[in-house]
Amino acid sequence: MVEAENFTNTELSKITAWAKNYKIEFNDGKSTAMLVSRRKRNERKEINVFLNYKPLKQVNKIKYLGIIMDNKFKFREHTTYAAEKCTKLIYSLSRSSKITWGLRHEVLKMIYEGTILPLLLCGAPVWIDAINIHATEENSSEHKE
Repeated sequence: MVEAENFTNTELSKITAWAKNYKIEFNDGKSTAMLVSRRKRNERKEINVFLNYKPLKQVNKIKYLGIIMDNKFKFREHTTYAAEKCTKLIYSLSRSSKITWGLRHEVLKMIYEGTILPLLLCGAPVWIDAINIHATEENSSEHKE
């Protein structure tokens, strides 16, 4: 763990020096650190990483480019978030569409393709394999019991 901290701090120092050279400044107040590991061993889980000589807050999940990533790359929180958001949108759409009144089918389809589908597919190439792997693991552990 100490090796990872030293390497990270060394590289952050290099990046900070490069940024200063090009008159770029990183906001240490908005920056966070996340230790990514699938290990289940009982080792120290806190890391001491510094940016601009200030310690970065350690988090267990981050949202990056619209994808919620946890420190195990399981993406459960991301899929839950997307599903809840889509459910709310579908409910709103259903209130706007009735057989005899409301939005036409073409308009509903356009709204679906423009809002709901992108939410469901956002970052899918990144997280879909992780979801499939964890679903397979859960199914195999259920069969063992």
